[in-house]
Amino acid sequence: MNKTSAKPKNQKRGITRLPFDVPLVLIIAALLVIGLLMVYSSSWDASLTMGKPPTYIFTRQVLWVVLGIALAVGLSYIDYHKFEPFVAWLMLGVIAMLTAVVIRNGIQGISSRALLNNSIQPAEFAKLGIVLYLSFWLSKRKDLLHDKDTVFIPLVFILGLVAGLIVIQPDLSAAITVGALVLMLFFLSGADLKQTLILFLLVAIVGGAVIAISSTGQARINEYLQGLRDPIKSSYHVQRTYEAIIKGGFFGVGIGQADTKFTGLPLPHTDSIFAVIAEETGLFGSFGVIILYVLLMWRGVIIAKRAPDQAGSLLSFGLISWIVIEALMNFAVIVGLMPFTGNALPLISAGGTSMLSSMAAIGITMNVAKQGTAKEIAERSQTSAVVNLRGRDRWRRVSGTNRYGDS
Repeated sequence: MNKTSAKPKNQKRGITRLPFDVPLVLIIAALLVIGLLMVYSSSWDASLTMGKPPTYIFTRQVLWVVLGIALAVGLSYIDYHKFEPFVAWLMLGVIAMLTAVVIRNGIQGISSRALLNNSIQPAEFAKLGIVLYLSFWLSKRKDLLHDKDTVFIPLVFILGLVAGLIVIQPDLSAAITVGALVLMLFFLSGADLKQTLILFLLVAIVGGAVIAISSTGQARINEYLQGLRDPIKSSYHVQRTYEAIIKGGFFGVGIGQADTKFTGLPLPHTDSIFAVIAEETGLFGSFGVIILYVLLMWRGVIIAKRAPDQAGSLLSFGLISWIVIEALMNFAVIVGLMPFTGNALPLISAGGTSMLSSMAAIGITMNVAKQGTAKEIAERSQTSAVVNLRGRDRWRRVSGTNRYGDS
């Protein structure tokens, strides 16, 4: 007697419908674990300097990671199309927060990027908001991309407003990230190369002018150029990161054994955490972290290709690109390939706003992946149904011929 087992309805050859994208979850889990380990290792001195217990920053980071995971899981179960009616309001909220930072800085005569006692950084939410808003905005106007009055000019206005408010804080690295994201989304939505090049030139010219008139931008560029001419004359921050990398060698000094985090490495648990990784795990561990971000980008591209519509493709590619761009900028600063920008390493550095916004991006991307898989399953189901119907019809014709032929 032959025994057959029926396959689940949602399981087809080559595809298993899971509630999450396994490679994406594994990559994010690895980054979060590394982040917690390195924050624990690098934050003791900073916690004590704040007059807190040595594990204060680490404990807070654990809380942010737990909240971030909960946020990502929750968003992964919400159809990303349901965000469309609210993205304009989200963008207005982001602009309002950025404006509040600028007004507060002007009144108090300070330069700060945060609100509410440094607990919220609106620029981080601006990166998330710009991707959400433009993904839906551009996908709805995909047939009008060549109309400069309908798409190009409004796009330039949106970019100028958001990036301008960020630059005034000042936060040049966040403005660069926003500009890069807008360029990518515009090109991927179907804009021709000429339009994209014009937008790129506008961004480059305006960005260069801003840096030229900004005292912060000028100082960082001068420090960077001076360091290129003579590494000994590099900025103090860069010299300490070089020291950490050299001490780490190929295999590192061991987790928790780095000393530069105690002897003057600026912001070892946030902006300079990759230098701590390099010192404690060496080139071997550093390349491992870089590979994880490369794999994250690869997964983002795969999910974007499988997305059920253009909005999903732009969302997943834009959100993952944002995280990877931030990581690449952090790497480049630490090894001296870019001027100091002051941006954290996403999913690894300590910080609540960065963690929550990054995990929100991951949650939305997971929903796009889920819907892309569901669409692929449905398409294969239809193909299988057609094949089965044809097979049954052929069997009936063959069996009918045999029946009458044998009589």
